[in-house]
Parts: sequence; C-alpha cells; structure tokens
Amino acid sequence: MSFRLIARLDVKAPYLIKGVHLEGLRKLGHPRLFSERYYHDGIDEIVYIDAVASLYQRNTITDLVRETAKNVFIPITVGGGIRSVEDAKGLLQSGADKVAVNTEAIRRPDLISEIANRFGAQCMVLSVQAKRTGNQWEAYCDQGRERTGLDVIDWVRRGTELGAGEILLTSVDREGTGTGFDLDLVRAVTQAVSVPVIASGGMGRSTDMVEAAEAGADAVAMARVLHYNEVTLSDVRSHARAVGLVIREFM
Repeated sequence: MSFRLIARLDVKAPYLIKGVHLEGLRKLGHPRLFSERYYHDGIDEIVYIDAVASLYQRNTITDLVRETAKNVFIPITVGGGIRSVEDAKGLLQSGADKVAVNTEAIRRPDLISEIANRFGAQCMVLSVQAKRTGNQWEAYCDQGRERTGLDVIDWVRRGTELGAGEILLTSVDREGTGTGFDLDLVRAVTQAVSVPVIASGGMGRSTDMVEAAEAGADAVAMARVLHYNEVTLSDVRSHARAVGLVIREFM
C-alpha cells in the first residue's frame, strides 16, 4: 500500500485555524480554498477537524464538506462533534469518505462499533490526541483540553478491537511546533495495532515524513508546514521518491 500524504485542516467555521499544542488559534482563511489548492498540488487525502464542535456539542462544517466535495476528488475525513451514527451518516452523505471520532468514543466506546458496523471499518477513524507523561502517553479529548486517564496504547488496542479501521494519531506536545513527530509514540502505537496509523503533529521538514514512515506510520498529516508554505507538496513528493517511499503517482 502506498504511503499517504494528508493535509489536515482544523476549522472553526468558517475559518481555517492553526495554533500550537491545539491552543492560541490563528485564523488563516477559508478552508475550502486551501483544500482545493492542496488537491491540485497532489495531496492524497484531506482531513477536516471541527475544532469547536465537541465543545459546543454541534457539528458546524457539514456545508463546508459538501462544498469541498464538489471540486476535491480525493478521500475526505471529517472529525469533531460526531456523537451518533446519524451524525456520521450526515457527514458521509455530504461528501465525507470517513469520520474521525475522539471525544464521544472515549465517553461511549460502543459508538466505534456502531459506526463500523453501519458503514464499514474503513469509514471509522479513531482520532487520538496524545500527551506524554513520562515514558507513556495519556489520551486527551475536547481538542487536547481534557484528561481522560486512558493510556494511549491500551486505548488504541481497544478502539481497533471495537472496529476502528484507522488511527489518526496526534501528538499534542508536538502539534504546531514543526519540530518533528513524536517517533516513540508513533512506534509504540504502530506496534500495538494492525490498522493503518496516520502520524500527526510536528512535521516541519520533508525528512520528518521519512522518519515517521521508518517508525511505522502509514501516512503523515501535515498542517502548519503546508498552510505557511514552509515546504511544497512537490518537494515532499520528490523527497519521498528519493528515499524509496512508495507514494501515489501524480501528474
């Protein structure tokens, strides 16, 4: 399977936002326009995360997904505020290909099975926000605001047993810093589960992608590094090929 390059866009409707450690959020523009640019530049997938949906207990980006899907013909994953099978259904009908669940899955783990059974495991992405505590990691929810007491490794194992077909693994410690992925975290999670793992949080250079792949990641999610034009997708793709990573052909 090809290594995937994914653009992650955190949204506080109607704006694309970015911060550090999921805090200090700055408005950058309209997320649909960024998605369309990344699509034309050769990104493999788009991930939209509604940054305030869980806080306000509502999904606010259904219209954004619908508009994006009109011109972006690659897989779109949507997370944030998904509390039921019906919420997932609404997003999938709007044009999403997968849904990513974090907060509600922690509160009600059976939601993972319900979504996977209804739409297939490939649609059910377990979103994990991890913070390091010594030599371990604790899962957080509500955009990295709330502790859960759950050990990340135990949680990803349980989540995949319940039916999650993919892990979106975000290091809150590295998120928005551009200092590279938490490779120990990536390695620990990829060794614990058999489903694909997306490394998220910390990419600042093309070499970070290679290190994540060597640690076992199946994909990397890029945010700041793309939004601020710190690297181009062309450069990332060229670097991937130069080191022998198998990626999707793009003309």
